[in-house]
Amino acid sequence: MTPASPQSPHSNTLVMGKRLRFFRINAGLTLEQLGERVDLAASQLSLFENGRREPKLSTLQKIAHTLSVDLGQLLSTDPPDRRSALEIELDQAQHNPVYASMGLPVIRGAKSLPDDALESLVGLHREIERRERAAIATPEEARRANTEIRQQMRERDNYIPDIEDLAEDLLRAANHTTGALTHRTVAIMAEQLGFTLIYVDDLPHSTRSVTDLKNGRIYLPPASIPGGHGLRSLALQAMAHAVLGHDKPASYTAFLQQRLEINYFAAACLIPQGRAVEFLSEAKKDRNLAIEDFRDAFGVTHESAAQRFTNLATAHLDLPVHFLRVNDDGSLTRGYENDNVPLPSDASGTIEGQIVCRRWGARTAFERTNRTSEFYQYTDTPAGTFWCTVQTGTTATEGFSISFGVPFDHAKWFRGRETTNRSVSLCPDASCCRRPDATLQERWAEHAWPSARMHAHVLSPLPQGSFPGVDDTEVFQFLSRHAD
Repeated sequence: MTPASPQSPHSNTLVMGKRLRFFRINAGLTLEQLGERVDLAASQLSLFENGRREPKLSTLQKIAHTLSVDLGQLLSTDPPDRRSALEIELDQAQHNPVYASMGLPVIRGAKSLPDDALESLVGLHREIERRERAAIATPEEARRANTEIRQQMRERDNYIPDIEDLAEDLLRAANHTTGALTHRTVAIMAEQLGFTLIYVDDLPHSTRSVTDLKNGRIYLPPASIPGGHGLRSLALQAMAHAVLGHDKPASYTAFLQQRLEINYFAAACLIPQGRAVEFLSEAKKDRNLAIEDFRDAFGVTHESAAQRFTNLATAHLDLPVHFLRVNDDGSLTRGYENDNVPLPSDASGTIEGQIVCRRWGARTAFERTNRTSEFYQYTDTPAGTFWCTVQTGTTATEGFSISFGVPFDHAKWFRGRETTNRSVSLCPDASCCRRPDATLQERWAEHAWPSARMHAHVLSPLPQGSFPGVDDTEVFQFLSRHAD
């Protein structure tokens, strides 16, 4: 089985029409001659071939028999030849909202249109789409899109039931019922979807995985990397595009939305809803909820466990929550809340890159000498008192903390609620922690000139390609190497 690229219903109907025309012409029949043999008007067959109407299955069976081809050949989602592929691409491009907004006429890829003219039109549309992506895929666009998606997820309590159901169906089909999800089970799930997982050491630098839709292969980093825990998630994320029926993202917002959905799907497979809710409900009943127990029960990272908790906490445990990943310089890289904790944000509502209060547990945890255990803290804020549990870690370049918390009244369900660590935060009031005290201000304000560390992404647009940040040339060369 070779998986096809996800397409819209209109695209599938158009491909079917192109294949019908291809096999009719190969059989040496006109529309009228085929119509006589299958008892259909030539005008109706023309509608089928142009993708304007979808034939019934019984009609397709009769046509396939008349043309001496298998029904599967008519139903394939692959264009029958290059000319048809270009005609389909032209049709899809002219349905793009960007083109529609130009008020230009629609040109159909009729057989009277010369091949070179068709190639030129498709090339122009590709360039229009490339420039549109270049115009919008900037850091500012990324921030706006991130904020929009975060607000949408807050409204639904970070919970997507449709993806939960899909994940459980696939796990059931792979006979996974208990224990941590193994690499072997992930491979079985991939096989059931028509994919083979292949581990290589020459993935393009701009990618985490590459899927070859034509040959049904998913390329991943080497399985020998330490622990290999992230490989299960990478494979599941790659499979998710097919499971969720994603098309190529038409905007940066669509790209980020797809990224959120594939991450959610992978998490729902690694920590299945049914068993997770059962585990958490028992722990809540015992007033012993703990991220580290949740992490260990399903064999995932601490960050994955904390994020997954946010998916299930409100919908199934009636707990409002918040989650933060904060760098050791205090900058917030990822965050979610539906408990009204006052996350730092700019005027547009963006939280990414904002500085978290020095007095929050997400930052005071860095001050500990022993960082191997969980750190607990209560923090009084202008929005109320919040309890949090924090775990710190390091990457090759920096330290970070993973913080999960709830309002004071809900701390009673968690291990660590007895902590005596308590802090007061007045942020966003600058007097809280952002303004030096008067003595330091007076001593150094006129005598300090630090050289700021500038991150390149502050000024640079995101790299461009069919998918933001991905080098198409590098990817296509990689696929060619491994397909030969």
